[in-house]
Amino acid sequence: MHSALLNVLVQDQLISSEQEQQIAEHIQAEGTSVPSAVVQLGILTSQELTHHIERIFAVTLVDIHQYDYEKCSQTLKLRELSLQHKMLPLAATEHTLTLGIIDPTLIDGQDEFRFATGRQVEAVLVDVKALEGALRRMYGNDVGESGGHQQSISDADLGSLVDVTDGEIEVIDDISLDTAPVTRYINQVMLDAVRKGASDIHFEPYEKEYRIRFRCDGMLFVQANPPSHLSRRLSTRLKVMSKLNIAERRKPQDGRIKLKLGPSITVDLRVSTLPTLWGEKIVLRLLDSSSANLDINILGYNDRQKDQYLSALKQPQGMILVTGPTGSGKTVSLYTGLSILNTSEKNISTAEDPVEINLPGINQVHISNTGGLTFADALKSFLRQDPDVVMVGEIRDLETASIAIKAAQTGHLVLSTLHTNSAAETITRLRNMGVAGYNLASSLTLIIAQRLGRRLCKHCKEVDAMSVDAREHFGIPADAVIYKASPSGCDECNKGYAGRVGIYEVMQCTHELGAAINKEATSRQIEMLAQKQGMLTLKEAGIEKLTEGVTSLSELQRVLQLG
Repeated sequence: MHSALLNVLVQDQLISSEQEQQIAEHIQAEGTSVPSAVVQLGILTSQELTHHIERIFAVTLVDIHQYDYEKCSQTLKLRELSLQHKMLPLAATEHTLTLGIIDPTLIDGQDEFRFATGRQVEAVLVDVKALEGALRRMYGNDVGESGGHQQSISDADLGSLVDVTDGEIEVIDDISLDTAPVTRYINQVMLDAVRKGASDIHFEPYEKEYRIRFRCDGMLFVQANPPSHLSRRLSTRLKVMSKLNIAERRKPQDGRIKLKLGPSITVDLRVSTLPTLWGEKIVLRLLDSSSANLDINILGYNDRQKDQYLSALKQPQGMILVTGPTGSGKTVSLYTGLSILNTSEKNISTAEDPVEINLPGINQVHISNTGGLTFADALKSFLRQDPDVVMVGEIRDLETASIAIKAAQTGHLVLSTLHTNSAAETITRLRNMGVAGYNLASSLTLIIAQRLGRRLCKHCKEVDAMSVDAREHFGIPADAVIYKASPSGCDECNKGYAGRVGIYEVMQCTHELGAAINKEATSRQIEMLAQKQGMLTLKEAGIEKLTEGVTSLSELQRVLQLG
């Protein structure tokens, strides 16, 4: 099946007989295509190979990024054919399908697309790396590269993704659902979400459509639009998988699903249902412990901020607070600190709702208000168990705050989170809860306010030719080279961005700040004093990331609401 193109390349003296044997062995071992093997082995670059194929076969060469191939692929739903033949639908009209190919000799694959769509196929040549990147971005990291992705599984394993019992399957049969297609479809959606590194999956019913969206790098995008009449089947199947009451459709419910991605790899999903006008909206939060990187050197702290955090972690007692909105990376910041503290000499306990990251060596407690276990209850129990370090998922009320502060004053290191906009406003929030200023002054060690911004793709970012007036307005140095996202993106990113980076405001609670807190200073006065002592505000830290070429001004405006 792979020999035709290989023979042509040998006859054209582009590949030697020794290299031909090497390519054949690579294809046999990795199950890849001839173009992929040639590029992966370094015999020709992808550009060289593409131009040779264009010359030999006289086929039109196009730039894949000129097409909205993601929308076309979602509409046609030909995932299996695309992966099997390494071909990608780029555009479709009523009678014609523009099909991106990398091997013109594979006529059978083109015929299958012609049969599946009922359209005439216009085959165009695309760069092999560009096509592999597009397939990888849409369908997962195990596409097109030797070795694949350590968490990927084959389609044959899809049926075993979810750990369900026979009793649950019988429940579906009782309401006459066609379980096999629905089950397989949902499993595939979940697998795609894991492969793309999504943090949430939204299943949303509307009057005339049904929408499935993924949140990747903090941004929502449409992944699929299944037929709207499947709304009830999809919601019922998800509720069965998460062991919820399928008969209850008028009240919100919460549950969990566990995905098995390998012998030792699992991903927990937190499930939330919400009755809406046209059916139940269901949101799945992916809690993937293995995907959380707890290396403090890559989270985005600058050297001074990192040293301040590490210094606070070395203190035998005190309180470290991390603040910010939901989804700003507070949990990862806390667990990075816990991973540094996690030694056999320390007794560490955490109370969380829910437990998002599993860290061996730490006693983790799942808070359940419905079951009668609150943060305050867990914290009281921790203090009777000889702790060195205590982490409270969130300080929500005066009782929890009072116990945490008392623990920080009596020889324990306490870490927790709050929902405030800045480090200084954390003091105001705790005061409003009823915590006395002198208790705050004597217990607080460090406050970190943070946001998550998308990283610019290092492969395709473009220089941003910003005007002098705009630079002055945002406080950007005149000589700094800043970048913006490429509008079309590239094979290595998602529309110009790849991954996220933390933006931090780290306020060290010095004696001077403690005195100001004790004197009931306002949050603005506290912030100005901290700035005099060297603290970067969130805006200043964001501009620092901008001048380092890490992120863009438009992303800072989105995350920090820069005016």
